[in-house]
Amino acid sequence: MSLVARLAPHLPYVRRYARALTGDQATGDNYVRVALEALAAGERQLAPELSPRVALYRVFHAIWQGTGARLEPRSEDGGDALEDATHRLMRIAPRSRQAFLLTALEGFTPSEAAQILDIDFGEVERLISEAQRDIDAELATDVLIIEDEPVIAADIEALVTELGHHVTDIAATRREAVEAVARKAPGLVLADIQLADGSSGVDAVKEILQRHDSPVIFITAFPERLLTGERPEPTFLITKPFQPETVKAAIGQALFFHPSRDRKAA
Repeated sequence: MSLVARLAPHLPYVRRYARALTGDQATGDNYVRVALEALAAGERQLAPELSPRVALYRVFHAIWQGTGARLEPRSEDGGDALEDATHRLMRIAPRSRQAFLLTALEGFTPSEAAQILDIDFGEVERLISEAQRDIDAELATDVLIIEDEPVIAADIEALVTELGHHVTDIAATRREAVEAVARKAPGLVLADIQLADGSSGVDAVKEILQRHDSPVIFITAFPERLLTGERPEPTFLITKPFQPETVKAAIGQALFFHPSRDRKAA
């Protein structure tokens, strides 16, 4: 089997992870591209004893660490966004952030995360706990949930509340979501993409973002509709059925990396 065929199923997910790690789609995709180029040129090798997915993430991390785990400026935002991101990144050490994301967002076991990061199991557990403490220390915010299934909406609301945030509204349609934002601007939006009346959560989010600068997490049973590589993609995307820790991790990262968060809190 060719290298491309072995890695193709995993590329959308390593790109998602890279974006969550860096807080920016362009920067994350750039690191993934460099990792793939290194593999194609024979400068890096997939570890044969590992699964293709684990081996791919391991190569990505070797590239990431080799650059000093730094962030480049966002071309559309300029220096202010870089300054904001750098300030927030200082709150969680890169290694802790990586271990937390690999297990909570990407679904790797602690043992697999240890293989990817090339550290021992105990160190991974320590890093995960350290990152969780730092993320939990973030300020609470108002949250809008866009979800048409009442049971799932209630589960998400419980998770959000447990983290110390306040759910301002639960919308089941695009219209309800837009009306909810008109009443109260959210600090975070959690959205499904297929809603009760056939309307689109993606369209609802686009309309909301025209008026308010809020981080968005999509929670959907159809992630492939958003991970196409053909248009700007969401940095934070969770697949249904979801694990509670995955949602918690994404919420922490979305608030952590959002460019305007520090300026709003000031």
